[in-house]
Amino acid sequence: MSGESFSLTTFSSSGKLVQIQYALSAVSTGSTSLAVKAKNGVVIATEKKLPLLVDEHSIQKINLLTPNIGVVYSGMGPDSRVLVRKGRKAAQQYYRTYKDPIPISQLVHELASIMQESTQSGGVRPFGVSLLLAGFDDEGPQLYQVDPSGSYWAWKAAAIGKNMIDARTFLEKRYNEEIELEDAIHTALLTLKEGFDGQMTEKNIEIGIVGADRKFK
Repeated sequence: MSGESFSLTTFSSSGKLVQIQYALSAVSTGSTSLAVKAKNGVVIATEKKLPLLVDEHSIQKINLLTPNIGVVYSGMGPDSRVLVRKGRKAAQQYYRTYKDPIPISQLVHELASIMQESTQSGGVRPFGVSLLLAGFDDEGPQLYQVDPSGSYWAWKAAAIGKNMIDARTFLEKRYNEEIELEDAIHTALLTLKEGFDGQMTEKNIEIGIVGADRKFK
């Protein structure tokens, strides 16, 4: 196997950083996570399948970054914890400086920059997670995806993880611009159920919602 398969900072002959491709493979084997943006809010949902003897309350896939911004991941859980901690720290630093909550787009940019730095530094590896950030600020409801390369996009509806392709196809068929938050929740659950093995219950999924009250819950 060639050295470029192991080197993070060496491009392959096809112009790719192979370690980033491997990181995306780690994401694609993770649990399915998805989000839907409505006119009046955003909903995120994810699978949380655990071994029978694990206490489900000890594992949390959806986390709060600020009172009005939440995040869910697909991929490596320990990597997501590092990014959640860094995201909370960036939000707090912004608030201390400007006495205002950090705009969602700026927090996304901060996290994407952290992930991008890990793609061009020796002695580190890319983060093995993709993130979906959902929030509500002065610009209204917002939904972003951030990938291991540091690339990020704003979405109307998005999916990451092992059933990403089927989930996106399902969302494309059902999404419309005028969807309300209640309908978005229903759509998110239906999409998650499409690729779900076994019965879906409150113990094996997580849902987060943010509306016009700007409180992520």
